[in-house]
Amino acid sequence: MPRVSRARQQVAVTADLVILTIRSGELCVLLVERGVPPFAGRLALPGGFLRGGESLEETAARELREETGIAADELHLEQVGTYSAPDRDPRDPRVITCAFLAIAPDLPLPAAGSDARAASWTPVAEARETGLAFDHDAILRDAVRAAGRKLQFTTIATAFCGAEFTIGDLRAVYEAVWEVELDKPNFHRKVTDADGFVIPTGGRRSSANGRPAALYRAGPAESLVPPMMWSRNARS
Repeated sequence: MPRVSRARQQVAVTADLVILTIRSGELCVLLVERGVPPFAGRLALPGGFLRGGESLEETAARELREETGIAADELHLEQVGTYSAPDRDPRDPRVITCAFLAIAPDLPLPAAGSDARAASWTPVAEARETGLAFDHDAILRDAVRAAGRKLQFTTIATAFCGAEFTIGDLRAVYEAVWEVELDKPNFHRKVTDADGFVIPTGGRRSSANGRPAALYRAGPAESLVPPMMWSRNARS
């Protein structure tokens, strides 16, 4: 049986951010083009090193602001997981990262800063095919799966919407994250029947078909009982 070294290893800690939003009906993730080694010129998730006196949450908020110009209080932010594979980062000392998932309504174009050459919203489907730096492909995959699960069991879908939204807006969130087409009447019934999920504002918004759509706002509920299920229709 191989002997395990008892020597303590120095490590550095980072916070990486998976920032998701819906733009033009597509689930998009914020990516930055790295301006410094390693992986200079490659696309990556925004993030950076923990500084003395900071919590990981504070590091995530600072890096979000420095690299994109977006303030953390505009987003729903929570931890996804910790990634510590020995070969995930070629730098010395070894780098361990804590990934955070951030969800917000249609956000503006970000402004790059710090060690990022550029920052842009990229459709998740496109990001999956790009080949991100470090182990960010795996982090993105895990975060999108986590977002999909949260849509099923919690009311987090409203975090993708503005202060007021239609049931169609909310359905578009589920369709973009789950990559399915949902039955409209069935979805409408499930959402409006769910206690505390959405609250009608009394307002209406004009629609393309000429029939104004009722406006809603997020309700007080945080969980969905029963969970949100769906009837899957084939995408055309």
